Amino acid sequence: MKHLLTPCLIKLGLLLLCTTQLVHADSREHEELKRSIIKIYTTAAAPDFFNPWALLNAKQLSGSGAVIEGRQILTNAHVIANGSFIQVQRHGDAQKFRARVKFVSHDADLALLTVDDENFFDDTRPLTMGKLPDLQEEVTVYGYPMGGKSLSITRGVLSRVEHQYYAHAESYLMAGQIDAAINPGNSGGPVISDGRIVGVAMQSNQSQGAENLGYFVPPSVIEHVLKDAEDGVEQGFPELGAVTQSLESPSMKKAAGLSADQEGALVVRVFEDAPASNVLQPGDVLLQVDGFDVAADRTIEWRENQRTNYHYAVDQYHVGDRLPVRIARNGEVRDVEITLAQTPTSRSLVQGEKFDQRPRYYIYGGVVFVPLNMNLIKRWGGNWHSKAPIEYLYARNQWSSPEKQELVVALKVLPAPVNLGYHDWKNWIIESVNGEKIRDFGQFAQLMESNEDNYVDLRDDAGYRMVLDADAAMEQQSAILQTYQIPQPHSQGLFSTLANREAGVDPEQQHLQ
Repeated sequence: MKHLLTPCLIKLGLLLLCTTQLVHADSREHEELKRSIIKIYTTAAAPDFFNPWALLNAKQLSGSGAVIEGRQILTNAHVIANGSFIQVQRHGDAQKFRARVKFVSHDADLALLTVDDENFFDDTRPLTMGKLPDLQEEVTVYGYPMGGKSLSITRGVLSRVEHQYYAHAESYLMAGQIDAAINPGNSGGPVISDGRIVGVAMQSNQSQGAENLGYFVPPSVIEHVLKDAEDGVEQGFPELGAVTQSLESPSMKKAAGLSADQEGALVVRVFEDAPASNVLQPGDVLLQVDGFDVAADRTIEWRENQRTNYHYAVDQYHVGDRLPVRIARNGEVRDVEITLAQTPTSRSLVQGEKFDQRPRYYIYGGVVFVPLNMNLIKRWGGNWHSKAPIEYLYARNQWSSPEKQELVVALKVLPAPVNLGYHDWKNWIIESVNGEKIRDFGQFAQLMESNEDNYVDLRDDAGYRMVLDADAAMEQQSAILQTYQIPQPHSQGLFSTLANREAGVDPEQQHLQ
C-alpha cells in the first residue's frame, strides 16, 4: 500500500507545482499588463465662444490610456482636447511625466500621446490589438475613474455592436456596448480580452432609465486611426459623398424600379464637389457596398447575424481608395467604383464642433461677428437643444453649397456711439454686406475690411437691416477695443490666411498677423 501511495503523491505534488507555476505566471502577466495602463492628467483651457478673444477658466481633467507599440499611449481625444499641459503616470508610480500629443482623431475620439523622457516606458509592455469578441463574451475595462487614485478593473459583457453617435464630435461610427458603466476618468482606458486591446472606453449612456451601460471604440475604428497616423497627417474617415434614405416603402421601391426581391438604399442627394458626383445621381439605389448587400433599412450584415449601417463598409477604406459599389438606375444594375475623398469640414451650414483651435471673430463698429458653429451653440450648456436660438438650431438642418458654405452671426453689440440703436441686437444671422451675398466668414471679413462706401449695410434673409457709419466705425475702433479690453479687432491670422489663399501660398509657411 505504501508503494502504491508514493507515485500518487508524486503526481499530486507535480500537479500542485504546475498549478502554482501557472498561477504565478498568470499573476505576473497581469501585473505587467497593469503596468501598461496609464493615468493621464490634463490642464484644459477651452476658448470662450461668447467672448472669442478670451479663454474660459482652465480645468483639471483626468483620464486613462494604454501603452502600445511605438512608445506611444492610446487614449480618447476628449481626454486631451484643448489641453495646454499634459502629464502621464504609470500604475504604482508616484512620478508624473510630461507628455505631448502625437496624433489626434476627434471624429474617432482617439489620440496618441508620447513622452520624450524614454525612461517612462521602462518596465512597460506594449499592449497589442485583438479582435472584437463575440456577443455575450466577457471583457475587462481598465482605468482610473473618479473617486480614487488607484487602478480600477471592472468586467462586463459585450451586449451590442452597431453604429452610434460619438458624444465628443458627434461623428457616426461603429461602437461596442457593454453592461459596465464608463465613469469620468475611465475614458481612454483599454477594454481587454485575452490580454489584448479590443476597445477603448469612450462614453456612458446617460439616458433616463439606462443603468451601467458603457460604450467603447472598437478595433476596426482604432486600427483605421493607427493606419491614418503612420504619416502623421490626419485624413480621417472618407466620405461617400451621397445622402441616402431607407427604401422600406413598397411604393417607393416600385417607383425606383426595383423588383420584389431587391433591396437597397435610395440616393436622395449627391454633393457636387464629391467624387461620387461622377458616378452617382439622385434616384439611384445602393444595392451593394464593398460586396455587402444593403438592406432596405440601410444596414448590412457585417458579421453573421449582426447588422449595422452600411457606412461600416466605407469606414474600412482610406482617402484615395476606390470603393466598389453596385447600384440600380431605373431598374438597370451597374457595378461602379467611387474614389473616396476626405470628408470636408462640414456639409451643414453650421460647422461641426472643433477642438484645439482658437475661434474666428471680427469686430467692426463695436459689433462682434463670428461664424455659426457647434462650438458657439454648445456654449448654451448641456441643454443647448432648447436654450440656443431657434434660428441657430434650424440652420443645422440646412446643407451648405459652393455659393453658401457657412453662416455669419452678429453675436452681440459692444455699446458705443457708432452703434446707437442696436445695443440690444444679438445672435443675428446676416445674409449680405452692401447687397453682396455672404459665402463664408473669410469672404465676409474681406467685404467688411475692403468697404469704401460711406456706410456698411447689413441685412438678413427677411430684409431687416443694420447700417453703420464707416468713418465713425474706423474712428472709434481703438477706443471700443480699449474700453472692453479686447486685444485685437479680429482673430489672429484671419487676413494673412485670406491673403495667402489668394496668392496660393501655404499659410503654414507664413507668420500669422
